[in-house]
Amino acid sequence: MDRRDLGSWLGGPPQHHAEAWPGKRLGRPADGPGSVARLGRRVAALCIDWALSMLVSFLFFGGDPTANLAVFAATQAIFVGVTGHSIGHRTLGMQVQRMDGTAARPLDGVVRTLLLCLVVPPLVVDADQRGLHDRAAKTILVRI
Repeated sequence: MDRRDLGSWLGGPPQHHAEAWPGKRLGRPADGPGSVARLGRRVAALCIDWALSMLVSFLFFGGDPTANLAVFAATQAIFVGVTGHSIGHRTLGMQVQRMDGTAARPLDGVVRTLLLCLVVPPLVVDADQRGLHDRAAKTILVRI
């Protein structure tokens, strides 16, 4: 008996070196256009959109918290439903697409926005970094 006989279990479980990334099982590339947008970009886009909504709310509604959310929801639903991206998404090079790669439709934008405004659905993500709001709307946020 020598080290080779024991080496199979001393090294631990077999290591699979298959490369995995968010969106791989959906046929999305690892990076570049069409790849799943990562958390940093998403948070930055959300901050841009929320700041713009607060600015509009402050100018026209005196900064009312309900108006903040209403302006945010309206801009998200309209922009995502019509163009496929909000101002923050566009600024940071992202687009909300349907799973077949086409731009989101108006109903997709409304469903996604309603769930986004509940806060919790975007926090529950799968291995492809799609939140419940994206899964319900059958969309994915990708880099463009």
